[in-house]
Amino acid sequence: MRVLVIEDDLRLAGVLSSGLIAEGFDVDVVHDGADGYWQAREGAHDVIVLDVLLPSLNGYSVAKRLRGERVWTPILMLTAKDGEYDEADGLDVGADDYLRKPFSFVVLVARLRALARRGSTPRPRLLSHGGLTLDPSTGECTVDGVLVSLRPRERVLLEVMLRNRDRVLSKDRLIDAVWGLAAKAEPNLVEVHVSYLRRKIGAGRVQTVRSLGYRLVDPDA
Repeated sequence: MRVLVIEDDLRLAGVLSSGLIAEGFDVDVVHDGADGYWQAREGAHDVIVLDVLLPSLNGYSVAKRLRGERVWTPILMLTAKDGEYDEADGLDVGADDYLRKPFSFVVLVARLRALARRGSTPRPRLLSHGGLTLDPSTGECTVDGVLVSLRPRERVLLEVMLRNRDRVLSKDRLIDAVWGLAAKAEPNLVEVHVSYLRRKIGAGRVQTVRSLGYRLVDPDA
């Protein structure tokens, strides 16, 4: 598996590179946002580790430009910043996962492997199903033409369901996709967020399949 690390902290970049190589990854490292953007666009990487605070071009701009050019390599964003809105910013510009510094290297490796398994799936600008629409790049969601405000995890949960519409998704699958494989997320956390999502998009759009999981459906079909 080939990983691109875009990190301006030389010590951290060196530690990440050595650790990932020891785990069997092929690693390319750059320390500048503009160089990282070029490497990500031109290289054949399975996943990108992207810092937010970079010289020349910050991580948000790198991710946004890559997605704007239809480069769909999975991105794990690293940041020293904290707070839900910072996480939302990263997800809204196209990052697939988010890890705050300081972080566990074991967790980082697990999340990278999970992202690589998903692969570089093309992402249409607008996802829609039965009167429900979501723009993954902006997080804007509408239900029958009415704008609905979603929190970051709700948006990611809905995006996963829209990309797998009419398929039953287990709680474990949703935990992996929304919180990350190594996240300490309990199954009831999925139930809570599904409940929140139902209140906003309509209870009939998320079907519970007993003992199996959840499925997004068109209530008018």
